[in-house]
Amino acid sequence: MSFRYEIRLSGSGGQGLILIGIILAEAAGIYEGRYVAQTQSYGPEARGGVSRSEVIISDEEIDYPKAMSLDMLLAMNQDSCDKYFHDLKQNGVLLVDSTFVSQIPTSYAIKIPFTLIAREKLGREIVANIVALGAITQFTDVVSIKSVESAVLDRVPKGTEKINMNALKEGIKAAKQAKEELRKLSKSFWKTT
Repeated sequence: MSFRYEIRLSGSGGQGLILIGIILAEAAGIYEGRYVAQTQSYGPEARGGVSRSEVIISDEEIDYPKAMSLDMLLAMNQDSCDKYFHDLKQNGVLLVDSTFVSQIPTSYAIKIPFTLIAREKLGREIVANIVALGAITQFTDVVSIKSVESAVLDRVPKGTEKINMNALKEGIKAAKQAKEELRKLSKSFWKTT
């Protein structure tokens, strides 16, 4: 049986979702030798309009390059969460930026304040996308951290490598904390039932 993993990265124009889609696709395709399709869509506004990037990763040639049934949805704002949540598979992962997403349509969501982390720990909100990318590496095993690091260094503007690598590390750290909290909640749930 073939492997196909679909990710949609969604939010507002200017949040860098197209960039992390390209980075994720290059990490899987160039550094790991998988088949990849990456598409993007954004509104006519340069900033603030709807933006999304889709990455499909497979072990076979990809015959249809659009996401049909999402394994993971990253929602960086409330509108994108509301609009795309229904495209998730039954066991798909909903990863939200809790800085901007407060009304979550399911209790099975992972909430991490990507923008707040970027602002408070790195002093630059603009790297919230790379913080989110770091978290993505922890909630899916379709691409290695090493491959993502290499792709980040290849794609980010010269002179910003250090802050972007720190953003990636902060995202990984936040995701590990979120995973630990989920594990504890799960453990306490089973003790009470």
